[in-house]
Amino acid sequence: MSNDFPSSPAKRVKTATSNGGSSPKRQSPRNIKSQRAIQIEMPESEDEEQGLEDGGLDLAAPPRATQLEATLPPVQTDEEAIEAYEAYKASEYVHQEQDRTDCSTTSSRPKSPSLIGRRSSIYVDAFNLALDTVLEDERHLFSEAELGLFRTWRGLDYDAQYLYVRLFLRKTSKWFRVKDLQYCSDVADIHAAVKELQKERALPAVEAGPAMHPGELKPPEGAVLGEIFTFAECSSDQIRTLDEASSLLLLDELKSLAKEAKVKGKNKRELLQNLRRTSGRQSGLGFKELRRAEAEESAGSVMSGDSRSVCDDGDDDEDESSGSRTPNHTTNNRDAHFTKKILDQTGRCIRLSLTPLKLFERAHLVFYRSTEWTEKSLTTLILAQISRRNFPEYIVSRSTTIFESRALLLEFEASLRTQFRVESILEFNGTPGRKSLEEIRGIFEAVYPRWKVLLAEEQRKEERVHHSGEGVYLRRFSPAWVYTRIVHKALHPLARFKEHLREHQLLTELLDQQLFHASKRGAWYQRKALLEEHYMHALTPMENRTVEANKKHWKRIALRTCEQGLQDKECHVIYHYDLQKRIKKLEKQLHLPLREQHDFGHVRLGKAVERDVVGIKIETDKEDVPSRNLSRKNTVNTPTTNTKDTPTTTTITRPVTTTNKPLPTLPSFSGGGPGTKTIWLDTLDTQLPVSVEAMCLSHYRHVLGYRGYHSEGGILRTLFGLIFYDILFFNPYIPNVFQTPYQTCPLDLHTDGFFSSRMPEILSRVNQLSNGEAVDIARKVWDENFERRTCIVGVRWDEFERDDLFELLECFDGHALGTIMLVMAQEYQNRAGGVPDLVLWKKFPPTSSSSSAGDQVHGDSAASHEHHSDEREHENGHELENGPEHGNENAAANATGKMKGEVLFVEVKSANDRLSDTQRLWISVLLGAGVKVELCHAVAGEVRRA
Repeated sequence: MSNDFPSSPAKRVKTATSNGGSSPKRQSPRNIKSQRAIQIEMPESEDEEQGLEDGGLDLAAPPRATQLEATLPPVQTDEEAIEAYEAYKASEYVHQEQDRTDCSTTSSRPKSPSLIGRRSSIYVDAFNLALDTVLEDERHLFSEAELGLFRTWRGLDYDAQYLYVRLFLRKTSKWFRVKDLQYCSDVADIHAAVKELQKERALPAVEAGPAMHPGELKPPEGAVLGEIFTFAECSSDQIRTLDEASSLLLLDELKSLAKEAKVKGKNKRELLQNLRRTSGRQSGLGFKELRRAEAEESAGSVMSGDSRSVCDDGDDDEDESSGSRTPNHTTNNRDAHFTKKILDQTGRCIRLSLTPLKLFERAHLVFYRSTEWTEKSLTTLILAQISRRNFPEYIVSRSTTIFESRALLLEFEASLRTQFRVESILEFNGTPGRKSLEEIRGIFEAVYPRWKVLLAEEQRKEERVHHSGEGVYLRRFSPAWVYTRIVHKALHPLARFKEHLREHQLLTELLDQQLFHASKRGAWYQRKALLEEHYMHALTPMENRTVEANKKHWKRIALRTCEQGLQDKECHVIYHYDLQKRIKKLEKQLHLPLREQHDFGHVRLGKAVERDVVGIKIETDKEDVPSRNLSRKNTVNTPTTNTKDTPTTTTITRPVTTTNKPLPTLPSFSGGGPGTKTIWLDTLDTQLPVSVEAMCLSHYRHVLGYRGYHSEGGILRTLFGLIFYDILFFNPYIPNVFQTPYQTCPLDLHTDGFFSSRMPEILSRVNQLSNGEAVDIARKVWDENFERRTCIVGVRWDEFERDDLFELLECFDGHALGTIMLVMAQEYQNRAGGVPDLVLWKKFPPTSSSSSAGDQVHGDSAASHEHHSDEREHENGHELENGPEHGNENAAANATGKMKGEVLFVEVKSANDRLSDTQRLWISVLLGAGVKVELCHAVAGEVRRA
């Protein structure tokens, strides 16, 4: 999935957590409609590079975390923070009990040891917070049997709840050996907790059978509760075969067993195969009789009414305490002997029952609006609540009707499973073959009729039910949203099978609907125009036209498709250049007169200027990245003697020298190899080892006279937060996107819905930026929020100086700044990466015009590039082909009278380092906006050994 929902119930991937930092004091915001929980929208997967020319759309994208981590502030979430929270909760309980004691008696009593030892777990608190919130607001989504299970859950003691939640967070359905569980310090009696979870319990009502949904091959296992359920299963009741029992063993244990059974194998798989092959061939030699459990009747997690599913307490005899109770019919073969032997060795094992597990997952899906929640998702909200932070005073509202009915929730859940199947085929098993692509096409054909029905229903609600902007966010939780993504995925097999006519029809249907996946519309326009240009003339009737006339007919249609894409406000800026380029090509092929051709002269695309910066490289036995604060800190630009006639780069025409001169003490290095960042000596400033970006930044400051930062997009995100502050939080009011008082941004910021629901306000703000109002807007927000350090997405109050930010805005061309901010508003999450390393600016001298100054600066860069362009083109063709070769028109663009300087973005590259796709995209965006971009190559003029 692109992985919107990469987790399958049977085996879910646990993502890593990261630590945040401390925070200033928080003041409670005003809640006009206060709610105490957060709703997290489904992660979007929009950053998909389009392989248009050979086989359709490339559909891969990395997995994303829930929007909970995206909207909450960075808080410390390590073990120290969790322990501090739990100690705080324990002391709070002691104080509450002490207050009750003081009120009920006049005599002083010592504190009860039981109160002092009161335990509290952030994991249990967060788990129950999610469950309580869902049951308070959306209990209509659950059946009576499920609500009965939830009531039983709340009746469990602390130890049982804690053990269940910790196993639940493991995100796996595997067996765990009770004796190896590492929770003894948190659970007073782990065996009692295990017994409590494995206890059979009755439910007040039994559900009907599971429903089938489009695209599903069979009902999911564990989807329906039975009359009897357990929260966890016991190995002695569930393990009935040697195959199941052998999965409990570690490799060394399996080798020992194989040696006894006289079975050989090179690895665990071979050992298991050979063990199964020999089992049952020989009768046992007087082994103890074994009893097998009866087969369970329900789907995986609920035992039948007369089956025994609970392990004995463990205090009766040695066999039962070790989890070795035997099944219920007699066998004397080797299979049964080794099964019993394994169970004796492992002892009692526990596994969460599948049906309650799936039910709790569904409750978390309702709460987080995502299946990608992690341990950090559960704890971050709790820690954000107790952190001392200031947040914007926005209106908090939480919709209780995101899922209108239980049936739609179950279909939404089923659609996610179907999407997971599709994306597993496309992305997780190598290049899909014909059989796999046929399977995807079959899934598409199954969901297509239901998709059309839901499209019509959503269109009706958009026209008659939803207020302006309200439906954009809510639609993300419709099965139609997921089905649209599956339909989008189906374009790939259609392209591979050369079914271009069906593909064209499907693209037309996707473009005709304007409710789902707006960020993909640009890619759909591109692919549709390509099919019309190259294939459709041979697939449709010619209608009395000659072959050449029919080709021209479809090229005119392709031209109209590109024009429609440029006119479509939902078609994002990043696709405009490719559409414009295709328009120019089609107009040339159609021999249109000049008066009928489009003029894209306002698109100032040139080529990134290349520059070599020569420095001293430091090589160590173990390479590592130095502290990056040296590369991010801005300094006042120092006077420079560099003039227009002085070369700013050096062509390397001599061998690189290697010396062993004494160097400042380096940090403790580790790592190395390809991809490791190189270490350089900052000879112009600190005389210390720094990163390659810091070395080049020092060159631009001290030699070329720029000011700037190595921020990698951080400074753009700060400017975005300041410029769009009111649109983010207040105007317009969009319901459902602020569902907790602790958010740094609306829930839909990281989706295509952010732009769609606020399009008039965003475009109006872009016009203000084009008119030169950026400094006034940013200064007002800064002055109102800096002292409180208000948590605003992307804003780094203490990393960038106030005057630097405003000076940078003054140097920006208004149109260029507006274009950059528009791109970020359309795809905030996907445009977070790839921004050039260095953001630099230089104010024009007061006595010279902006135009002449711009010409002079560009002249320096152009001369520098020309100095060694022939050599570089022969070496590796570094020239970036980002646009037509009509020259760099930045100087002319600067002659607006509103700019006070120039802005330069620089991408720094070491030897053998290449531009990524996201970096190329950003360079294209910046050049198209008229912003200067340089590709700076760090060249080692000397190599020193540390």
